[in-house]
Amino acid sequence: MKGFIAHRLLSVLPIIFGVSLVIFVLMHLAPGDVATVLLGPQASESAKVELRHTLGLDQPLPVQYGRWLWRTSSGDLGTSIATQLPVAALVFPRFLNTLLLTVASLFLAIAIGYSAGLFAALRARSIFDRLSMTVTLLLGSTPPFWLGLMLVLLFAIRLRWLPVSGMQDMAGDGGALDVLRHLVLPAITTALGPAAIITRMVRASVADALERPHVRVARAKGLRRSTLLRRHVILNALPPVMTITGLQLGYLLGGTLLTEVVFAWPGLGSLLYDSITARDMPVVQASTLLIALTFVLVNILVDCVNVFLDPRLREG
Repeated sequence: MKGFIAHRLLSVLPIIFGVSLVIFVLMHLAPGDVATVLLGPQASESAKVELRHTLGLDQPLPVQYGRWLWRTSSGDLGTSIATQLPVAALVFPRFLNTLLLTVASLFLAIAIGYSAGLFAALRARSIFDRLSMTVTLLLGSTPPFWLGLMLVLLFAIRLRWLPVSGMQDMAGDGGALDVLRHLVLPAITTALGPAAIITRMVRASVADALERPHVRVARAKGLRRSTLLRRHVILNALPPVMTITGLQLGYLLGGTLLTEVVFAWPGLGSLLYDSITARDMPVVQASTLLIALTFVLVNILVDCVNVFLDPRLREG
């Protein structure tokens, strides 16, 4: 087990290196010029050349990448081009807000997906099973920004049960209850897509486990249903479900971009959107790298849990 964890942690290094290289190249291939964005289209060419030299953008791309990678590996994320503030001071507070939204959405997706998928598998070919599979198919195909707008229209504008946008009311106390009220609609918007995928995966995995020979034998011997589910069905169905759940975290980290823009949630997604618009490369690179690192570490954690649950993986 320790060897497996060490091997997976070492595999993070080439992945992060590859992600950082792709991020850097894509940012330099994107249309637009940083100097023109900062100085405006009316700026003289000499002023643009001087700014590029100041920012180091006139250096060859391998040199720029090497300098950025060296600073990043030493913990220096650089300075924002647009605001002249340290990138770390901009990114990490926003990342915590995104993490709050992501964790809330993930728990909601797990609660919906696991309960609905298990119930549908136990009621195979019933009306609930067919209805839940149809609903999950529709939810999985619905764009999150459209779903968010529909939820705002219903619950915030017409019913006025929940706030429209932001993380807290300007006139509110800013306490946990205020944040929770603002969290409800973004969390639901982000969670419904992953919940649909988890539901279908749980349903398929549990249905497959129910048809295995040892489960049929245990059922024929009169084993209580709750004991049968706990000992023989759910444990066998968990590894593939855990894998797909971990993959959904990557979707949530990326999917919060549109959700944060729709609900004006002050997270990393909205910061990334503004930074891309302003061509603020240090902020974009640091934000994307942080999202990728979080996704990789979560998948390593999921792999470790699967190895713990499935002895066959441990032996391999």
